[in-house]
Amino acid sequence: MPTLQSSLFVLALTLGLATPGAAQPATTAAADAFFTAPGLAETRALIVMKDGKRVYERYAPGFGPGNRLISWSMAKSITATLVGELVADGKLALDAPAPVPEWRTDPGDPRGAITLRQLLNMSSGLKHVEADPPEAADTNRGLFSDKSGDIAEFAVSARLESKPGTAFEYSTLTTHILADIVGRTVAPGAKPMARRAAMRRFIMQRLAGPAGMPSLLCEFDPRGTLLGGSLCHATARDWANFGELYRGNGVVAGRQVVSPDWVRFVRTPAPTNPGYGGHFWLNRARAAGGETALFAEQGPADAYAAIGHLGQYVIIVPSKGLVVVRLGKTQDGDLQPVRTALGRLVNSFPATP
Repeated sequence: MPTLQSSLFVLALTLGLATPGAAQPATTAAADAFFTAPGLAETRALIVMKDGKRVYERYAPGFGPGNRLISWSMAKSITATLVGELVADGKLALDAPAPVPEWRTDPGDPRGAITLRQLLNMSSGLKHVEADPPEAADTNRGLFSDKSGDIAEFAVSARLESKPGTAFEYSTLTTHILADIVGRTVAPGAKPMARRAAMRRFIMQRLAGPAGMPSLLCEFDPRGTLLGGSLCHATARDWANFGELYRGNGVVAGRQVVSPDWVRFVRTPAPTNPGYGGHFWLNRARAAGGETALFAEQGPADAYAAIGHLGQYVIIVPSKGLVVVRLGKTQDGDLQPVRTALGRLVNSFPATP
């Protein structure tokens, strides 16, 4: 005869409020703080994976395991993963000039020298206005305003403001150039509807299916270009599985889904910013002493993450066997307490022997 306590645990597990495995009290307290402590704004979902098992899972009222939650810029790491698949297939090369037709029309166009690596490191030298002022920002114009009919055309039209490979400039439109490259490689010459269909198949076959992310749903512009800088949606559990893909060095259930060389690349500090890799953020101080994107003052140094606007995080910590997913809505200027709390949660775990 089951006890009331065991019955409640089964019910909680079904609802996604409890998971197999047990977190230590310090971890549970650090995790619960995201839902109870002042100053952390709105956490909608929090999952902690330890050595591939969920040891903590909690949702805010009105949210649960079945809700798809928006990526914002975590989508950039999805796009980078798709690029990595094509590099592994030999269809793209990191250090070759990026295959952007508009930059090849004039042999004297200096943009023709921009490499795929430089785009992934956010050091293309292209002049893009990311966020300020909001009404004129290239990101908003390309996603939601006058340039949303063909975001790739808008992105590749930017002029150079610095020599490629010499300066870091975070840019959502840079990722849309990469998404367009993926689309043209997967479905060369295809019309928009066919291009979208081909990309959805590619995402499912090469990433979402093998990585265990069946809920992953990404949006496209009217030309069939993946909006891979901002607009992908998935459940918290599937975002955790994305983190597990990288924590496992690209292996899921014994299958090599992402090349270990690609995992190594995305974790390698960019020459122009030690706090950034290949479309993932690293747990290190930014160039020129800037603010860390994670919690570099708390460590560990091997932590890296997909990070999105308003406090979306998929944090991978190989040395501790950890993946931490925090999804919610916290204004970007108020994220320091969230970062500190994430560092406290990660460091409630010892390093894996």
